[in-house]
Amino acid sequence: MQYLRWLLLPFSLLYGLVVIIRNWFYDAGMFKSRAFKLPVICVGNLEIGGAGKSPMTEYLIRLLKSDYKLATLSRGYGRDTKGFVLADAASTSAQIGDEPSQFKHKFQDVTVAVCEDRATGIDQLKANHDVVLLDDAFQHRAVKPGLNILLFDYIHLQQPKFVLPAGNLREPFSGRWRADIMVVTKCPDDLSEEQMTRCYEQIAPLNWQPLFFSAITYQPLQNLQGRAVDFLIDADTTVFLLTGIANPKPLVKHICKSTANIIHHNYPDHHPFSLKNIVKLAGEFSACKSQKKVIITTEKDAQRLGVHELLPAVAQLPVWVLPIGIKILNNGQQEFDQLITNYVREHTEHH
Repeated sequence: MQYLRWLLLPFSLLYGLVVIIRNWFYDAGMFKSRAFKLPVICVGNLEIGGAGKSPMTEYLIRLLKSDYKLATLSRGYGRDTKGFVLADAASTSAQIGDEPSQFKHKFQDVTVAVCEDRATGIDQLKANHDVVLLDDAFQHRAVKPGLNILLFDYIHLQQPKFVLPAGNLREPFSGRWRADIMVVTKCPDDLSEEQMTRCYEQIAPLNWQPLFFSAITYQPLQNLQGRAVDFLIDADTTVFLLTGIANPKPLVKHICKSTANIIHHNYPDHHPFSLKNIVKLAGEFSACKSQKKVIITTEKDAQRLGVHELLPAVAQLPVWVLPIGIKILNNGQQEFDQLITNYVREHTEHH
């Protein structure tokens, strides 16, 4: 399959040229890019798939929500609705997308909104909020954020950097120079100086672009309602892993530390789970002879299990959720947090 992608290299050259011209038009002011008076923080990445944007957005929510009236604004990928939608406690992933649904489920006192046109969305939010967090909007050039946080997946950073369709980049790697802060995500906990140096060489940040390193932190298991469950995965446990995320490899690696008995039901990113998927999972789970077995999914996937037609089937299964967070490595948390809070404090109108 990888070799077939090389055949698409001419199309990648054409796609990359189009993106470069588009970015030049925005940089030259020929395409309109709106800035806003209130603090707007964009969390994004260059490649398709998961670089850890949702955990980073949640990190920023926790950092800022006690001091500011906060709103998150996403495109709402995979939703059935159009235009600006303000989430409430009853909003489903079908209405607002799985990641916004996850944000609202976890942070009920924070405003969560979706809109394809981020400038329109900010216009709807700016009067009543101090800060807007843009989830996955680095390529949305129609808005000029006050602070761009660009994420790089540690493993993918070492791979060839081709744009779509031969590679996985949404835009050429040179787009990284629009970032204000860079973070290499999903790093090993014991990241060495040599590994950090290699990342610096790959990214080559400009003098004014601070580069941080972060790792995934796994939280205790929860039920689908977000309450802790008393269940310990050990070598005798058979884990049925249900995922529809871009990169489940770190999750699989984490579970492998506790048990080698993993049966992975792996679907594409944002996959809308069907009753057929759940029936298949339930059948295999029932047929498993293990004395200790469990079904584990991610927080994002759990949002798509909550749709009405799946609830009766899901309710019959022991489905636990494994939440994740991030930690800034190498004693960089204080500096990282300070950069964020200083920017917000200096640019807040309504605080």
